[in-house]
Parts: sequence; structure tokens; C-alpha cells
Amino acid sequence: MTMESHRVSVPPATFGAMPVIRTERLSLRPVTAADLATVLAVQGDPAAARFRPSGPADAAECARDLRAWTAHWDEHGFGYWVVEHGGEPVGLGGVQHSEFDGARYLNLYYRFRPPVWGKGFAPEMARAAVDLAAARAAHLPVWIVTTVDNEPARRVADKLGFREFRQAEYHGALSRFYTSAV
Repeated sequence: MTMESHRVSVPPATFGAMPVIRTERLSLRPVTAADLATVLAVQGDPAAARFRPSGPADAAECARDLRAWTAHWDEHGFGYWVVEHGGEPVGLGGVQHSEFDGARYLNLYYRFRPPVWGKGFAPEMARAAVDLAAARAAHLPVWIVTTVDNEPARRVADKLGFREFRQAEYHGALSRFYTSAV
């Protein structure tokens, strides 16, 4: 199956009122200030954060991240989502502006709660994020940056057709950099 066969309809750019995006099994909605408990449940889970160089996030770090993520939505009209399945939050993910070594790119981020691992939710959400990036910021490459030992993230990158183009230290850990084949 190619990524083309999984395209989702991306709504036109509207700032302030981004509708929920629906994939085959998931609902992707913008993070809001009310999502702190969800962010903490995902980012603070030791199993979910096992490849995160700084380990599980505490409540203060999650609150800072959430403020930055909602500000990104306010400024750009897209960003990270709460990923829901069956009406329940199961993870976080999406694309957001980032910069590394002077290069501007869209960071494709995803982290899911352990009970839903292995169900294909990460590539399903990531395909929608790549579609959104193509519709909203096609001038920027989409990157996945992950620690070198994160095999699950490498498999998602492979499923999306991304290719590794660099290894470097990122947030204190040797990491692999993948880019979309754009």
C-alpha cells in the first residue's frame, strides 16, 4: 500500500477553529489548554517515554509544552493533536515548525499510550499529518527525529516512505533524522 491510498481530506486553512480530522479509525483534534491531563498521561508515562532522552515529563514540563503547542496552533493554524480512538485519548501527534542547525522544517511527532501500541495508529495519524503539512506548509520538509535505538519510530518512518539522511546529537541523545521523499 502506498501513502497515496491513505490520503485524508485536509480542511482549508482557518485560524482559530481547526476542525477535527478523521482518519479510518482515529479522530485528530487540536490540543487545548484543557488537555493537560491527557498530555501528562502520555508524556509522563515511563513506558511511552522510554526513547525520550530526558525521560518521562513532569506536570510542569507538560504544562509548558501544552502552552507552546496551543500557541503554535494560534500562530500557524495547525500543530499537534490529541489522537482519539473510540472517543478516548490514546496519544499525541502532528506536525509543528521547528529548527535544527539552521534548517527549518516541520517536526512530525507522535507518542501513544502503551495499551494501543501495535495497532497501526502512529502511521495512520502520521499520514494525516503529512497530508496537512503538504496542504499548509509545502515549502518546508517534514522530518522525524528520534533516538537511534527507537525501532518503532524507524518502522513508522519506513511505512511513510521517509528516508534517513543524518545522525546527530539532538536533545542530548544520538538521533536519526528522517525526511519525507518530497
